[in-house]
Amino acid sequence: MSVTPEHVEQIYREADCLHTQEQVEAAIVRMAGEITVRLKEANPLVLCVMTGAVIPMGQLLTHLAFPLQIDYVHATRYCGETCGGALNWLARPRMAVQDRVVLVVDDILDEGVTLKAILDDLRAQGAREVYSAVLVEKEHDRKNGLKADFVGLVVEDRYVFGYGMDYKDYLRNAPGIFAVKGM
Repeated sequence: MSVTPEHVEQIYREADCLHTQEQVEAAIVRMAGEITVRLKEANPLVLCVMTGAVIPMGQLLTHLAFPLQIDYVHATRYCGETCGGALNWLARPRMAVQDRVVLVVDDILDEGVTLKAILDDLRAQGAREVYSAVLVEKEHDRKNGLKADFVGLVVEDRYVFGYGMDYKDYLRNAPGIFAVKGM
């Protein structure tokens, strides 16, 4: 079924706001403070997990006032759908990670399959230390023990969008964290 702009507008209108733009921005500032304490002397390579982490990463970077380099990875299980499938690598980091401290910034920690694969790949490439930061972590027991080092907000186990997270490749630009009605 193709998604129409009218359908997307209806999803947005009916969605439940879980966190306002102000709450999200405050969480990003808090997370940046925690990251600064831990990594300010590490000269880290900060990796954005495309595409969902573009907005949180951009805002996070403006609050990290220490030397760092940025790059990105692109691995996905969703490909515009609401359920994940097999992991598909679209891009690995261009910068060398060997002997580097690496911070991976992602939009959401749900079951953690994609994030775990990225973290494992970086360790296999010889990263000295690997940290993870997520804007949103879902509350449930399906994470297989994976924990993010830095978490912005916690949400209930629903399908969420906004601040980089999508609904069928739309609504990444929604100004807050929203849950699809009935999902």
